[in-house]
Amino acid sequence: MNAIRVLLFKGFARYLQNRTAVALTFAVPIAMIYIFGWVFGLNRKDSGPSGIRLAVVNESSGPATQKLVDVLKGEKVFQVITTFTKPDKTTRPLAEADLRPLIEDGAFRFAIVIPAKAEGGGNFGVRLKFFSNPLNEIEAQTVNGLLQKAIFSHVPELLGQSLQAKARDLIGEQRFGAFNDALATAIANGFGGDRDEIRASLERGDFGLSRVADRGTEAGQSGDGKNGATNYFSKIISIENVQVVGRDVRSPAATRVVGGWAIMFLMFALNGAATSLFEEKKSGMFQRLLAAPVTRAQILWSRFLFGVVLGLVQLVTVFFVGSLLYGIDVSSHLGNLVVMCVAAAAACTALGMFIASVSASQESAMGLATFLVLTMSACGGAWFPVSFMPEFMQQMARFTITYWAIDGFGQVLWAGRSFLQILPTVGILLGIAAAVMGLAVWRFNRGNLFD
Repeated sequence: MNAIRVLLFKGFARYLQNRTAVALTFAVPIAMIYIFGWVFGLNRKDSGPSGIRLAVVNESSGPATQKLVDVLKGEKVFQVITTFTKPDKTTRPLAEADLRPLIEDGAFRFAIVIPAKAEGGGNFGVRLKFFSNPLNEIEAQTVNGLLQKAIFSHVPELLGQSLQAKARDLIGEQRFGAFNDALATAIANGFGGDRDEIRASLERGDFGLSRVADRGTEAGQSGDGKNGATNYFSKIISIENVQVVGRDVRSPAATRVVGGWAIMFLMFALNGAATSLFEEKKSGMFQRLLAAPVTRAQILWSRFLFGVVLGLVQLVTVFFVGSLLYGIDVSSHLGNLVVMCVAAAAACTALGMFIASVSASQESAMGLATFLVLTMSACGGAWFPVSFMPEFMQQMARFTITYWAIDGFGQVLWAGRSFLQILPTVGILLGIAAAVMGLAVWRFNRGNLFD
């Protein structure tokens, strides 16, 4: 028993001395639990996405349509945009003509248009337009569902105003006023109440539809779909869906996710290749190389170029396999895709070189690499929409390689952008590569290569 106790204590002592093993055991799971807790609402009462940019164009002057805009502004999920900024920094209200170019430029991915006669027109009902770039299907479905909730549950007055507009068109303005007077008088005489208040309610379009909507919502929450009002409202509220970007994409589901998985596997592969520097260090390869006219920086840059080529080959292979298995359109975008792959591979390789240069051992390098890859994949959008995280984590995501690589692959394969249009994202990835590689070379030149 004494021998077992001694060996047990020795095992714990060696384990605690291995900071990499301790980090992988505790730090990585804690970080993942924290991130998933924010995504699925375990860390907050108001779970769900937030800060999704939604453009709203309200061409109607009716009070109900303004209430719809106010309801959307009150949703924490949305960051409502109603103005357009001119080149001289002045602003004006958004117009429907602004939406397509702004969505194509990535200023926002969703917009709703409330036409001037949203509550009237040739037929009874409400007509709206919904513009979208559904690059992320989960996010798009969430936005669509919340918009329908806002319309069906919070603004039933739109339907009442539709009735008023239809009646005004049919019987004329003068007789329409007399009709409301007679109706208000009849309601007051038959059921009680103040005639003037009843008439004001009729002019607002309040025919009790709000109470119908409330009962429908309660029924839907209780699971009784037959008694709900949602199906009724969905038949008389017309939402015209206009997909601005990605309409002609083959295999949209696979095209949406392939970039995130490709960059995650690339980061694992290149970080593994970077840790091979420690094998060369142990084998005495560095001593032999430095005895020749070779500098430390040249050693690291050669490994960097090797990693970029390896990463390019891996990414192109992954995308072509996706093309063969799932029909992703790679050939039509091959040139721009290769450019984006080179930039992503450069950024990932630079990160691997930096990890190797600051780590004391191969084990610690692999532990740090695992932590960073998993964290950046979770925060950067490889696993779930960035909008499902709190706003401070959405800002953090912009500092990850994963975020910009996924954005770049989406621009190429989903949006079909030109070379000039993808240059800003390519520049960001190459800028990350240059900055991180500069730090790696600085640290590698000052590290101990002969332990």
